[in-house]
Amino acid sequence: MSKENLKQTPFSLAGECALITGGGSGLGYAIAHCMAQAGAKVVLVGRREDQLADAAKAIGQAASFVVHDVNELDRAEDLIAKASAQAGGEISVLVNNAGIHLKKTIEETTPEAFQSVITTHLCAAHALNRAVVPSMKQRGHGSILMTASMASLMGIPLVVAYSAAKSAYLGITRSMAAELSPSGIRVNAIAPGWIESPMLRKALEGDEARTQKILSRTPMARFGEPQDIGWAAVYLASPAAKFVTGVCLPVDGGASIGF
Repeated sequence: MSKENLKQTPFSLAGECALITGGGSGLGYAIAHCMAQAGAKVVLVGRREDQLADAAKAIGQAASFVVHDVNELDRAEDLIAKASAQAGGEISVLVNNAGIHLKKTIEETTPEAFQSVITTHLCAAHALNRAVVPSMKQRGHGSILMTASMASLMGIPLVVAYSAAKSAYLGITRSMAAELSPSGIRVNAIAPGWIESPMLRKALEGDEARTQKILSRTPMARFGEPQDIGWAAVYLASPAAKFVTGVCLPVDGGASIGF
């Protein structure tokens, strides 16, 4: 598709500058790659410079990166400033995707471990939201996306801290959408289902029973692909979704409604 045609489609992100935390790999990389294909300039954020550099190179000229730990909450404004400088424009799309997983029983989940998961997901996202909103308000335009989870929607054992964080993402999404939509800022969430990735393969390795359990409750009877999440993010950030705010979009092959 030519640049001129890209600008004319309601799914275009031409002129947008997107910051994606956890953008060097997995779903964050897929989101960044798809947004770049849709015309956005993307800034990948993470802690591993080599991984970020490789990801940005693979995406192409539309991509740059900033090495940053989202747990450094007092540096959120610095990150937004650096990312804006890298992109050559104010950040108009923020994707809160960085996170950590913790698979332990309730008894094994210490308060310290629980707080670490909450800090990385919730406190870090709030710090970045707070830092990016003023410039979005000033321009009367912006889109904030939260990467939720199946754990936001259903009970999954052994992930109490992760479930708490991802469920809270939905409360943040609804509250911010209600508060910020009059200012031209839309806030939405995506809840990925089971997506084909090295992390999923590692989690399911040698556990055929769990694999079949997941597939049996997924109406489409297969795992998703990373770009399924990427294109959903493009839609929610694009003019095609200009009247969509405060929603959680499951991209899960029907897993959240399957039986």
